[in-house]
Amino acid sequence: MHIRDLPYPDPGLPDVRSGPHFLWWLGRNQLGGQVKAALWGLLHMAALVSFPVAIGFGVQAVVDGSGGRLALAGGLIAGLTALTALGDTMLHRAAITNWITAAARVQQLLARKAVDLGSTLTRRVAAGEVVAVSTGDVEKIGWFVEALSRFTAAAITTVGVCVALIVYQPALGMVVALGVPALALAVFPLLPRATRRADEQREKAGRATELASDTVAGLRVLRGIGGEELFLDRYRRASQEVRTAAVRSARMWALIAAVQVALPGLLMIGVVWYGATLAREGQISVGELVTVYSAVTFLLFPLRNFEEIAMAYSFSRPSARRAARVLGLRRSSYGAEGSGAGAAADGADGEKFGGDLYDPASGVLAPAGQLTAVVCGDPDLAGRLADRLGGHAPDDGDNKDEDDKAKGEAGGGAAEAEAEPGRTPSALLGGVRLDEVPLAAARRTVLVQDKDPVLLSGTLAELLDVPRSGAVTVTEALEAAQCGDVLDALAQASVGGSGAADPLHARITERGRSLSGGQRQRLALARSLVTDPEVLVLDEPTSAVDSHTEARVAQGLRRLRTGRTTVVFTSSPLLLDRADRVVFVRDGKAAAAGLHRELLGTEYAYRAVVTREPDEPDEPAEADLETDPNGDGADHGATGHDASGPGAAGRIGKIGESA
Repeated sequence: MHIRDLPYPDPGLPDVRSGPHFLWWLGRNQLGGQVKAALWGLLHMAALVSFPVAIGFGVQAVVDGSGGRLALAGGLIAGLTALTALGDTMLHRAAITNWITAAARVQQLLARKAVDLGSTLTRRVAAGEVVAVSTGDVEKIGWFVEALSRFTAAAITTVGVCVALIVYQPALGMVVALGVPALALAVFPLLPRATRRADEQREKAGRATELASDTVAGLRVLRGIGGEELFLDRYRRASQEVRTAAVRSARMWALIAAVQVALPGLLMIGVVWYGATLAREGQISVGELVTVYSAVTFLLFPLRNFEEIAMAYSFSRPSARRAARVLGLRRSSYGAEGSGAGAAADGADGEKFGGDLYDPASGVLAPAGQLTAVVCGDPDLAGRLADRLGGHAPDDGDNKDEDDKAKGEAGGGAAEAEAEPGRTPSALLGGVRLDEVPLAAARRTVLVQDKDPVLLSGTLAELLDVPRSGAVTVTEALEAAQCGDVLDALAQASVGGSGAADPLHARITERGRSLSGGQRQRLALARSLVTDPEVLVLDEPTSAVDSHTEARVAQGLRRLRTGRTTVVFTSSPLLLDRADRVVFVRDGKAAAAGLHRELLGTEYAYRAVVTREPDEPDEPAEADLETDPNGDGADHGATGHDASGPGAAGRIGKIGESA
């Protein structure tokens, strides 16, 4: 695999049983690159350790007064120098290629897993850990893959030199053959402690990264409540813990390095003393003594690779363990690709399927081709319900009390799609369980827009360049989402600020930070509309939009989604009044359904949620949503929902992933 051939067409199926298993799997998948690097390493190190032969040959030629043999020795040294340079250059090239391709494979696997899991990923693994795995951990895994070929070449060279010395000069060769393995194994008693300290440092660094990521993500909220100093103090303490752990780890590795220097020095002293004794007694020649001495000196170079591989493994093992833990995550319920109802629903030609959308756990029904509004007193419950309608079953043990209660009260509907014991039943689309549908088919059909959608950096044209049916143009989607002022603002911010630039080519900053909350919401809505899925689920799509704009958005949404199934989670009277059907969810189940005006007159709890009227004494309190108390749409969109809740990270059909 060459760097120019990246990315991999298929990064493969990793062995995630443990960190060492994952590293072994990476090595096996790069066997060709490892062999190539090892062969170049053998050439480099064999030429390097052959210098003593040429040097000893030259010294003996000087002692014997032979000019011809001295010239031959000079030629040998020149040839070995060229081979050493060639081998070193190609070894570095091959090893770095292994490092980059291994890192690319791991990053592709992580990206594929993130797309597969969607919002489930950040619920089961902290966002900071995901960042640490995809950055620092990938680098350390690549380091081990890179060092492995050099270590292989060094080990073969060391064994070969020891055998050659025994053949060349048995007396001194035996001393070297016994001393070199002792040098290589001397650090092994220190490695467990060094590894533990390295693991401790990595864990503390990971926690500090998580804390920093969470602090930056919530900085606006922290400033609003004056809590930034509290979190900064927490990060300072975490940073000092990382520094202390790093110093303790560095001390142990410094001790290992000192042992690697001191013991070879002692071996050198012993070889020189014993060799000088043999030379004085006439048992060996001066040239043989110089050859053995030089061989031991040059052996110190490949021996350094033993220390490097030990460090690389100790640092990469916890990184590989974290990567394996992330890559080992699975969707809570995942049907076999191309089998059962999912395959039948998807069809041989990959056509979308459709029908009524139904959630057995709550009893929420969204008839096909209609605009259904869902009102929940609990915004977190709304996010979880949107997840289920999008095909994401909650994790095992997640919201277990609510799910158990919902299943017990769902009645006959739940029986239509029995789930495994202890697991919430999947939503059904046209009678087909979404968790049994192949992931690609589900995402082509059902799209969920979070209450806090992500806008990726790039131009507006790139933002709207998403998989689409072609039935809705970009212009129609932008008009329906009332993005005229957004286009004007982007045009004004373009080159020259003249306003004449094409807004579609204007750049949007990361996460759309240069835009207001309402502008970001409307661009995200336009992105969802241009996709034109069979089923569109919107979670509070206008919570940051003023009432006049919201009224026009409601009209555009209804016009553009005519004949398509649309589910909107909202408590806005403007959106509710334009819905074909309104479902009121209370305590995790559908409590009432009908038109907005009908429910206002018949359901007091519904009216209390939508209009913020005080609850009756015998009625349980509903969540206080910031809607218009008079029902005229003034400032009703600011719901005050917590955008960092469980539904804010990405789901099946997540727009940010499609973009």
